[in-house]
Amino acid sequence: MIFALPLYDDNPIRRPPIVTYWLIGMCVGAFLWQLGQNGDVVAYRFGMIPARLFGHAVLAPALAIIPAWATIFTSMFIHGGWLHIGGNMLFLWIFGNNVEDILGRSRYLVLYFASGAAAALVQAASAPHSTIPMIGASGAIAGVLGAYIITYPRANVHCFVWIVIFFSIVTVPAWMLLGLWFALQLASGLTAGPGTPGVAFWAHVGGFGSGILLYLALRPPKVTLLQPQRTPMWAAASPRALAGGGRRTFHRGSVPDAGRPPLGPWG
Repeated sequence: MIFALPLYDDNPIRRPPIVTYWLIGMCVGAFLWQLGQNGDVVAYRFGMIPARLFGHAVLAPALAIIPAWATIFTSMFIHGGWLHIGGNMLFLWIFGNNVEDILGRSRYLVLYFASGAAAALVQAASAPHSTIPMIGASGAIAGVLGAYIITYPRANVHCFVWIVIFFSIVTVPAWMLLGLWFALQLASGLTAGPGTPGVAFWAHVGGFGSGILLYLALRPPKVTLLQPQRTPMWAAASPRALAGGGRRTFHRGSVPDAGRPPLGPWG
């Protein structure tokens, strides 16, 4: 059994990532609210449903409480379980603070929400008649990952690696970690059937690609791309090294099965 968990990267930041904190707080707050609600109803009310977005289906009035276009944005704050939100928030925490530090708070927000919107539209276009709600922040976070990888491809991400009974902390280059993640999303999107319940792979692909393009348009001129390596690649350390403090800390972002629909969701 092999298990790897990214913990933090080796890039310092110049100022507190206030927007990243706010986004994490909003997602966690929404998730805690969800725990007291009917999860299926929440997914249909606030998730992005391709068939509804493109006018191929109409929700029952009790569920259609906001316009279809608005669900492109509300879906970014809804998650399907503890692992879902934990993975998404971990990736946002590790990589978002550096992108916010480079872009500044306003442009970072533009990149985040525009990437999330593009991700939702790409996912919807991949299965326009699907009635499965898409939920989760991973499309927007994929945009952040795209921005990160073209600035810090040689940055090292400290990962907790567990192989059977042996474990250690290994530094993995960002281009390999995020590049492999993107390749898996693309391959899975190409092999999965359109509208299949589960992970919204095309949202990840669309968010990642749009994040790169948006970052190129938004970055300040003084910020260089493909910045150099800061620490040795593949350096390993005992897990006790965490006691000395890494800069951040959690799993991988994905959009899980939105669950079974409530009875009679369609009007």
